[in-house]
Formats: sequence, structure tokens, C-alpha cells
Amino acid sequence: MTFTTLIDAAALRELAGKPDTAIVDCRFDLTNPEAGRRAYLEGHIPGARYADLNQDLSAPMTPSSGRHPLPAAADFAATLDRLGVGRATQVVAYDDSSGAFAARAWWLLRWVGHQAVAVLDGGIKAWIGSGGAMESGEAKPQPSAAAGGGRWSPQVDTAAVIDTAEVEMRLADPSFLLIDARAAERYAGAVEPIDAVAGHVAGAVNQPFSANLAADGRFLPAPVLRQLWEKRLAGRDARQAAAMCGSGVTACHNLLSLEVAGFSGAKLYAGSWSEWIRDPHRPIARGG
Repeated sequence: MTFTTLIDAAALRELAGKPDTAIVDCRFDLTNPEAGRRAYLEGHIPGARYADLNQDLSAPMTPSSGRHPLPAAADFAATLDRLGVGRATQVVAYDDSSGAFAARAWWLLRWVGHQAVAVLDGGIKAWIGSGGAMESGEAKPQPSAAAGGGRWSPQVDTAAVIDTAEVEMRLADPSFLLIDARAAERYAGAVEPIDAVAGHVAGAVNQPFSANLAADGRFLPAPVLRQLWEKRLAGRDARQAAAMCGSGVTACHNLLSLEVAGFSGAKLYAGSWSEWIRDPHRPIARGG
């Protein structure tokens, strides 16, 4: 069976340790960038390799970009090779943030054409709660050619991304929906702990990624998510929607939620708020 959205801890136990499975630890803390790797070294799912948001799942920030630009496809392919991901590898990504960072890895893999990737529902907490074992130290992956049926070349889905220029052009189009995944208080501009300007893109709607989750940190059931997204899309085709957040990371959580709900084709506004505010002439709004 191939997993392409979510996987639970019981199913992961069946896959863990197999040569055609790659488990990727995506734990990260935006305010303490070294914390994720330290947590990984202290204890992780056996065989998991660590992927750093800044170093592996993003390109370096530039004067005109947001905080987490997409990595170049060739660079990301090299990262996947190091992580032991080949053409036939089932990838499972997890974190300790209810999928907020693992969803970025999920989206990137799909962006470069690797569909067999899923997020561990409930993250490492669910793994430990199910009785899953842990190991410490650095895992040593097999080369991807051996682990996953041969090395794989990226096939980038350029239609999966929308840039700032296109967002600006489409904001006045009623068929277009820009969905901001940040918490309501950040969207409203009441607080802004990270970026230099508070508020949101004028015309964007707020759908915090936390709304995808139950109290235990797992995703809501697919039928519930479908009702949630049907209401938010309000009759629009998901292909006319784009997801954003502060820097294009937690936006991927909404894209994963849409996919679980059965809505495919929404785009990622990769630059997101941190790129939008680079130009003070772009329209911003505050309030709910």
C-alpha cells in the first residue's frame, strides 16, 4: 500500500526498517533553529534521518524573498538522495508540531514529482503513545539507489506554485481565493512575533492550520475536513485557491488538509507574508 497523505503510527510500525521506506524527522523551532536537530539526536523514530527546515527544506533567503524560499529542485533532489529517497521509496515525515513542518517536506516531495510521501498523523507524540521505540544519535541511511529502486530525477510541478506577481494580479478576481494559515491574531495584525510588518494581504481570508486538527494533535477525519473546506471554498474549484502563511511553511499544512478532504490542485504562495511586505506599496489589511 502506498501512503500519499497521512499515515498512523500502527501502519508506520509495519513499514519502519524496510529498505524501501525513508522516515524523515522534520522537527524545528523557528525561534531556536538548532532545537530540532538536538531533539533528533536525543531521540527519534528508529532509522529516521533529520531534515532541517532552513538547510534542507528551504533555500537561503534573499533581499527580495520571503524567509523560507523553495529550494532549487536539484538541491532538494540531492537532499533526498542523502536521506535515502529513491524512485520507489515510501517517505514518511514527522515532527512534534502537529505536522506543521512535516507538511512542508510532504509538499516539496510532491512538488518534485514524488507521490509516495505521507505525514505521520499526530507526529512523534503519537508514535511514542502507541508504544513505538526510539533511538538516539545520527542514523546512517543507505544510498537512495540501493534503498529505493534507483536514483530519481525531479520533475517539478510548476503549476503548484504561485508567485507574488500573480497574487497581485489575481486579488481582484472573485474566483481566486488566497488562504492565510497563520493564527487569527497574526492575520489580524494584533501581534507579529516574527515579521517586520503586522497584518495580512488585503483580500486574503484566514484559515489557521490549527483548525485542521483535533484536540490530540491529529488531523480531523476526512469528512469533517471536507465540510470545513467546502465552506471555505464557497463553491470555488480548489485549483483557484492558493495557500500562504508567514513564509510558505505552515501553508503546506492547509494544502495537506485539502488533499485529505479530497480537494486537489490548490497552489502554494511560497513567498507568503514575509515576501509580500518586502514592497511597502503592496496592499495590506488589519483586523478580522
